[in-house]
Amino acid sequence: MQRDNLIRLSIIIPVYNVEKYISRCLDSLLDQDLHTSDYEIIVVNDGSNDKSLEIAQSYARNNNVIIIDQKNGGVGNARNSGLMAARGNYVYFIDPDDYLISNCLNKLVTSCEANNLDILTFLSTSFFPSTSNDKPVKTKPTFRISFSDKELSPIVTGEDFIASVKYNSNVWWYFIDRKFLIDSGIRFIQGRWMEDAIFTLEILLAAKGVAHLKLDVHRYMVAPGTAMTSKEQNHYLKIIRDNQNAALVFDPIIKALENRKANSDCINRIKARQQSFVFFLMVRMIQSTIKFNEAQSIMNDMSDINAYPLDLFLGDDYSDISYYILVKLFNTKSRFYFFFLLLNPLFKFRYILLKPI
Repeated sequence: MQRDNLIRLSIIIPVYNVEKYISRCLDSLLDQDLHTSDYEIIVVNDGSNDKSLEIAQSYARNNNVIIIDQKNGGVGNARNSGLMAARGNYVYFIDPDDYLISNCLNKLVTSCEANNLDILTFLSTSFFPSTSNDKPVKTKPTFRISFSDKELSPIVTGEDFIASVKYNSNVWWYFIDRKFLIDSGIRFIQGRWMEDAIFTLEILLAAKGVAHLKLDVHRYMVAPGTAMTSKEQNHYLKIIRDNQNAALVFDPIIKALENRKANSDCINRIKARQQSFVFFLMVRMIQSTIKFNEAQSIMNDMSDINAYPLDLFLGDDYSDISYYILVKLFNTKSRFYFFFLLLNPLFKFRYILLKPI
């Protein structure tokens, strides 16, 4: 239920079985240079069956920490619930295994307010948890691009922003004007992965004022066994199908941009992102137990919306040498099907192909 009395910022955390990390995230959000009356931290417990809720509730002694406890409905549903309860002029979604540096919130919120921004983005550094003492071991920054030498980039439309930079699909990269978001009607899809990629594209295209702040404030944990890295087969199949869904959702968005002759660089970058869904689902299909007829159906769907062959995938956004090699191997259906049948665990004939004579 929406509460009265607007404040400067609402931070929304979807929580599911993260007892090992939730304290670090909450501690970082409380170690800030905003008065507690200026911001709120909304923890949405999404049916956790570990001690996540108990730990979060121990922080409710802070008068700006609000707990929402609900049945498991997925991360998109949890974020939507948090948004409905938020009363900040700006909203920020952070994952519970990530955290922010100390005393950064005032700078971020003030930059939004002073420039009347719909969206502000910033820098993030990834890290691996240590196997010994769980202290983070940093990796290279995940995003180090800006289209200005000044601390705050020029303010542009979301369309021109996409055209200018390799934008990040992860929602934790965005401070968002709540009224702009509510009025847009854009929400997270529920029950599917890739909800970030769809949500962030939609809000950027709706935004009139977007800027990037060269401030490295976010810490992103890269860890095995997460939702996107798990290779448990039922989960793997869901990721494949949700990548397919994301590519399909992008299709009418691209067509609408083409029909109104939008910025061509913006369109091409979105097409490259759409084709990235196809590339990664193809890689996963080869490693999965998906049946051949479903793989064929998916590839036909991707061809029908011109998301395959992968003619725009490679470039500034996706330039790793392994991508070039795999695209070369996979960019005709006949070659892809050959490797699929050769390597897919369900295909028994591969043993005949590989058996010595």
